[in-house]
Amino acid sequence: MSQVRAFLAIDLDDDLKPKINRIIKEFKQIDARIKYVELTNLHLTLKFFGEIDTEGLELLEEKIAKVVSEFKPFDIKIKGCGSFPNNNHIKVIWVGIDEDSIIRELHDKLDKEFTKLGFDRDKKFSTHLTIGRMKSAKNKDKVKATIEEFSDIEIGEMTVNRISLKKSTLKPSGPVYEDLKVFEL
Repeated sequence: MSQVRAFLAIDLDDDLKPKINRIIKEFKQIDARIKYVELTNLHLTLKFFGEIDTEGLELLEEKIAKVVSEFKPFDIKIKGCGSFPNNNHIKVIWVGIDEDSIIRELHDKLDKEFTKLGFDRDKKFSTHLTIGRMKSAKNKDKVKATIEEFSDIEIGEMTVNRISLKKSTLKPSGPVYEDLKVFEL
């Protein structure tokens, strides 16, 4: 039985990528071990499925289509910078989503449907775009200061009018994403 590593995501508008790239360039000036997300791969994850059987994709797509049909396109504001789990123990550097109630509603309805297919419910959903992963504590204080400097940065707004079920292929150079199916709101 064939499997695919899959996740559900909202892609970032291309016109916002240069603004996020400016933030990434600031982090790159620090001598720190950070693995950055390729600009083409920037997305907001709604659900990470992991390895799933390709035979089950149709059922998954039906659940997604059912929930998406209840939503109209909506606007989000991309704002701020932070880290997980926190600024004293940085593992992930992210930019945030302001006023995320519609995304949370979309996520919660999708997650409820996915549990019917046997997926675990997300314990803690956070609306964010990962821009980098810290690989060591080298120059952590400088990284922390840069995160704090950008904590309120206004990046821009975009309209969410589609979500994508994506396949992730892990390669030594980094993950390669491709759309399996796009769902229009």
